[in-house]
Amino acid sequence: MALHDWTLDPGEAVALQTQLRERVQVQWDGRAVGKIAGIDMSLANDRAHAAIVVFSFPDLKPLEGVTADAPLIFPYVPGLLSFREGPAILAAWAKLQPSLLPDVVMIDGMGIAHPRGLGIAAHMGLWLQLPTIGVGKSRLYGRHAEVPLEPGSQVDLVDARQKNRVIGAVLRTRLRSNPLYISPGHLMDVPTAVELVKQCLRGYRLPEPTRWAHKLAAGEELRIEN
Repeated sequence: MALHDWTLDPGEAVALQTQLRERVQVQWDGRAVGKIAGIDMSLANDRAHAAIVVFSFPDLKPLEGVTADAPLIFPYVPGLLSFREGPAILAAWAKLQPSLLPDVVMIDGMGIAHPRGLGIAAHMGLWLQLPTIGVGKSRLYGRHAEVPLEPGSQVDLVDARQKNRVIGAVLRTRLRSNPLYISPGHLMDVPTAVELVKQCLRGYRLPEPTRWAHKLAAGEELRIEN
């Protein structure tokens, strides 16, 4: 069932974010995780190109990779990227084999660490009705202390308007690399989001699901081992 129409202007999108954030559940239900997916995007020639890669978990063997394009009908507005990229993500999602649908989804972007509490991971979580995690490469919203240099170090990301409200974590995954901004989307909490990201690290800055989704979106081939 469709969550909403995508033909909105920016003002309508902001109002819709304010409404939808009330439906986001920042709570992990403890489900068994046997498959985990990553989603990333590339944009070119007025089209969005979405990539989804599904891995087994916890061994992280690639099971499937799909891509899909959609026209960019929504303008570029910071804080409203999910309205620009969402249609392509849903088009790619429709190509996944039903037997390989993931239990958890990591998305390049933010979850609740967003000025209106509805980054792309939270927004897509509502559409997919699955636990989602935002894995951001840079800060969009919130405040945090300096992250120690040691890999595995983390600090809380707190709401800029409610200083005691934790909305994510800033995690250093690799020595001499910038940290990642991890925030829960839908059906997810901060500790579980961070733990799942850590379990998906294989020596790179990014966890394998979003690392490979980025590569697939850029045109690199994903090899599936039978």
